Amino acid sequence: MKLARFTVEGRTRLGKVVGDEIFDLSAIVPELDGSMRALIEHFDQLRDVLETVADGKYLLSEVTLEAPIHDPRKYLAIGMNYQAHADEAAAAGHAVPTSQLWFNKQVTCINGPYSDVDVPKSAPNMVDYEAELGVVIGKRCRHVPLEEASSVIAGYFVCNDVTARDWQFRSPTFTLGKSFDTHGPIGPWITTADEIADPHALTLTLELNGEERQRSSTGDMIYNIYEQIAYLTQVMTLEPGDLIATGTPAGVGIAGDRFMREGDVVRVAIDGLGAIENRFVEEN
Repeated sequence: MKLARFTVEGRTRLGKVVGDEIFDLSAIVPELDGSMRALIEHFDQLRDVLETVADGKYLLSEVTLEAPIHDPRKYLAIGMNYQAHADEAAAAGHAVPTSQLWFNKQVTCINGPYSDVDVPKSAPNMVDYEAELGVVIGKRCRHVPLEEASSVIAGYFVCNDVTARDWQFRSPTFTLGKSFDTHGPIGPWITTADEIADPHALTLTLELNGEERQRSSTGDMIYNIYEQIAYLTQVMTLEPGDLIATGTPAGVGIAGDRFMREGDVVRVAIDGLGAIENRFVEEN
């Protein structure tokens, strides 16, 4: 199932995407008050009724797709998790971690799948893109064994881990450079885990103004998704709706000294999950 948040007629609602149509779920789950986090938390109980929804239909072209989750408690991301990207970072003089490298993207960065992304006034020169596979946690969990990690995943989405490199490098942690408002476009919807046979066998691509800049299989991760979850839950409780960005492959802008400018359009696509596309604009 593909679960989305969408706005039509001035109201944002929960929806189910089927082909080029979206079905309004609001009448089915009014008690959730439009919360995707709540829907994910109760998805196992609601799945059967959601599958039968056939009313309240709109064309996708008639609605605005919003970030599928706009209010997660956590948005965590792993750095240098594709070998080719780690190699290009090392070639640029950056230390390559010997264990999983995690940082926060503050949740106020979250942005819609087709919304504009700011080139900030305070970071106008080194804004970069990073195509990534995103994971949504479906169950409250701690100390998850590696072999059980798949069971706590609700689904997957496409994301661009937009980064202000100058702010990233001036701080002992990556958080500031990763957390500017609008720098977390995600979507276009959440594809539930049962629809993805193997999340480590997906092709991920990024195009800048129509030119391909990144292409990789998600199987090229150094630490796979299940290893990431097992590692994180040694430290913290993950909760329904928490987001994880699983790393970017080679080809980021900094490797070629090509940063985002006013009018640039970045498209990130992943097999089976759809695509997001965002225009970069100067911050007002």
